[in-house]
Amino acid sequence: MNNTPQTKRDFLKYVLGAGVLAWLASVVYPVLAYLKPPKQGEVEVTTVKVGPLSAIPKESGEIVRFGTKPVILIRTAEGDVRAFAATCTHLDCTVQFRKDLGVIWCACHNGKYDLSGRNIAGPPPRPLDPYRVVIQDGDVLLSKKS
Repeated sequence: MNNTPQTKRDFLKYVLGAGVLAWLASVVYPVLAYLKPPKQGEVEVTTVKVGPLSAIPKESGEIVRFGTKPVILIRTAEGDVRAFAATCTHLDCTVQFRKDLGVIWCACHNGKYDLSGRNIAGPPPRPLDPYRVVIQDGDVLLSKKS
């Protein structure tokens, strides 16, 4: 057992050490808090106006935003307009329209969906979630299907 008495120097070392640790924590904590983004709730969107139907060429597909989620908008060769969630049901990769294959394609693992959103090839376990498309006064409106 150490029987040396505590000196003023030892006390000062403890106080200064605690002060340095407190100062370091007061610098590091705000930096770490800044780097971690705050949690945000889901944006509640019921309808999105995409734009005029005349601006969407036949046999094309484009990604549009529905709140915070991507949606793929497809216009078929016949002129029908369809919309589906643009995230693959396998691993949430963003899908795209492949005019050369006539399918909705996921580049991550070569998953394929037909133009009705049904999974037809690759690893996707289920079809894409459909969205309701309404043409009103020449504009394309999207809403969630109930």
